[in-house]
Amino acid sequence: MTKISLPTCSPLLTKEFIYGVATASFQIEGGSTHRLPCIWDTFCDTPGKIADNSNGHVACDHYNNWKKDIDLIESLGVDAYRLSISWPRVITKSGELNPEGVKFYTDILDELKKRNIKAFVTLYHWDLPQHLEDEGGWLNRETAYAFAHYVDLITFAFGDRVHSYATLNEPFCSAFLGYEIGIHAPGKVGKQYGRKAAHHLLLAHGLAMTVLKQNSPTTLNGIVLNFTPCYSISEDADDIAATAFADDYLNQWYMKPIMDGTYPAIIEQLPSTHLPDIHDGDMAIISQSIDYLGINFYTRQFYKAHPTEIYEPIKPTGPLTDMGWEIYPKSFTELLVTLNNTYTLPPIFITENGAAMPDSYNNGEINDVDRLDYYNSHLNAVHNATEQGVRIDGYFAWSLMDNFEWAEGYLKRFGIVYVDYSTQQRTIKNSGLAYKALISNR
Repeated sequence: MTKISLPTCSPLLTKEFIYGVATASFQIEGGSTHRLPCIWDTFCDTPGKIADNSNGHVACDHYNNWKKDIDLIESLGVDAYRLSISWPRVITKSGELNPEGVKFYTDILDELKKRNIKAFVTLYHWDLPQHLEDEGGWLNRETAYAFAHYVDLITFAFGDRVHSYATLNEPFCSAFLGYEIGIHAPGKVGKQYGRKAAHHLLLAHGLAMTVLKQNSPTTLNGIVLNFTPCYSISEDADDIAATAFADDYLNQWYMKPIMDGTYPAIIEQLPSTHLPDIHDGDMAIISQSIDYLGINFYTRQFYKAHPTEIYEPIKPTGPLTDMGWEIYPKSFTELLVTLNNTYTLPPIFITENGAAMPDSYNNGEINDVDRLDYYNSHLNAVHNATEQGVRIDGYFAWSLMDNFEWAEGYLKRFGIVYVDYSTQQRTIKNSGLAYKALISNR
């Protein structure tokens, strides 16, 4: 595979379809001395939490290289750039705007606008200010209101520079990985935490949507959810039931409240100590209308029944990415079609899709044919979903460049642009060149 090839009639080949690249603040920015500490700083400083013992103090040094990085984005020919705002960079501990942090982003947004690149802004991509975590973080209901306050201030400051806002990126990761199994910041472990954190995150989304509708009514305002479709390992009734429970617990727990104003029925099966504290009116706030749904997809997961834990994930086999995730693009189509058949959906943007691969840099070239093949097969999976009636308005490659990959540190490379971390030199990989060719040849 040397190029990305879609059917000539595909809606993905129209000029109206938005193509973009995506990043996240903590993963690329560095510039840590110009902001307050966040939970990922603390997590990185905790021995044994990051695979290569690294941190985000420098990362891709986007804080100093952002103009060159926008040149790079423009050179790819994309329509849009999805970036996230570092909450601890733009809001002081006393809850006021930090002018230096705000200017960093308004300069970027102004430059994007000048080049006719649409800014898709994510307001929370996991870097919670540490002082708020010290007060309970997402286990504290007040954090949802602190988030709404931040959104109010920053959206007012950004004015008309933004095309689209997402309230949260992947609340599943924040709640489940961060507060239930502890492999992400802040590293809490306990089933008594996960659902509580999830509810406060969803409440924060709803409160922020209210602010966005008031402050920024002309932007596309929504949320980004990640989905890992659940498949039963067998036709056994117990395995099928366990898999359905896993899907409700890991995927629909974040989707159903937003779309239907209620949690999945499995909430009745959870011990009282695991239940979220739901106040009157919360579900109405969470389930207000959104302009679009962002969907992040990487892989699927098989499950079987477990005697005490209800479900048990099965180690994947077959073709895998460098993260050990199965490559199965048909699951992407099935996910999109199933969601479309289950819920009354707003327009969809694929806000993240991509693959970590073991890249090799040879004579100034990165011939990442495995990643290119991943993009080709998954963009065709998106096309197949549109053939079955799913409205999809855009697609963002994850990621623009190699970066700090959370608990994996700098060991895994998702970028369509290679980063030499010692020199900060960027080199477009062959997958990036193929993505550029697809976009420019529409």
